Amino acid sequence: MPISALGLDIGRRRIGVAGCDGTGLIAFGITTIERQTFPEVLASLRQIADDRKAQVLVIGLPYRMDGTIGTQAKQVQRLAEAIAADLELPIEYVDERLTSVQAEEMLRAEGVSLQHNKALIDRKAAALILQQWLDERRQAVLKSSPPAE
Repeated sequence: MPISALGLDIGRRRIGVAGCDGTGLIAFGITTIERQTFPEVLASLRQIADDRKAQVLVIGLPYRMDGTIGTQAKQVQRLAEAIAADLELPIEYVDERLTSVQAEEMLRAEGVSLQHNKALIDRKAAALILQQWLDERRQAVLKSSPPAE
């Protein structure tokens, strides 16, 4: 079933934003929003959500390595809930542990300078978060489908 989802990697300085293709199979980075005032962030996200006809926000939640929710995750949840309320979209959380590390490794393998491309890392991390959600969603649909005869 096709879906239009936005993936967000919410950081202290930037928010990486990702979208998916019309089939809901492939996630890709869209942009990185520099964190300024909350109304400015909302305006940017509202424009993207409207343009892409977003149906859901997929937010990376930075769990601690032991799987618990710490201070940073609680801050992300508060901001995510405020964004979702303003955009009138539901939230789905995804465990984002190590997505930034994975994004850095992928970019390093492509020969991209990490020092000068922090925004690209955030965009790539958002795409990894959204891709994980899309893959999990697709697997759940496949498991619930009756077997073909």
